[in-house]
Amino acid sequence: MRIGSKLYGAALALSLCLPIAAHGAEAAGKTARATVPLSAYELYRIYGDKTWVWNTGGGRFVDDGRRFVAWTDDKGKQSFAEGTWVVDDLGQLCMRATWTNAEGAARASTCFGHRKIGDTIYQRRQPDGNWYVFRHASVRGDDEFGKLVPMDWVSAKARDLKQALLSQEVARKGG
Repeated sequence: MRIGSKLYGAALALSLCLPIAAHGAEAAGKTARATVPLSAYELYRIYGDKTWVWNTGGGRFVDDGRRFVAWTDDKGKQSFAEGTWVVDDLGQLCMRATWTNAEGAARASTCFGHRKIGDTIYQRRQPDGNWYVFRHASVRGDDEFGKLVPMDWVSAKARDLKQALLSQEVARKGG
């Protein structure tokens, strides 16, 4: 059976929420292959004991106890997060944490889906973000995957901010 028809390709892309246009000509030739969610083990190997570097900070996926720690500085407004991270065999990574800044604290859960076609990994923010190449089969310098680094430069910043915010709170209460 020939599976390269436009109808099959469109149905496959639609059913997987992976628009063909989003992953370009490289993946267009691979639409005949089924996408596969990454396993919990694969996700653990990618994220465990790594820091995900963001434009405004980063998040640390601590192996011990699956703790998640993050720190951001967005236009001078600093926040930190403490919580957990979980992965599953449906290709999902979730960070469940309490984010705290000078104005207070709030719980948040942020999840990312991961699927692969061959050796190329795609990622999207759940539930309705756009799929993009997370890691090309031949890793490229601008892959999001490259923003996962072994060094932990987040935990100390989060700890220092937490201490500063606690000190401010004590001072406000007159203690």
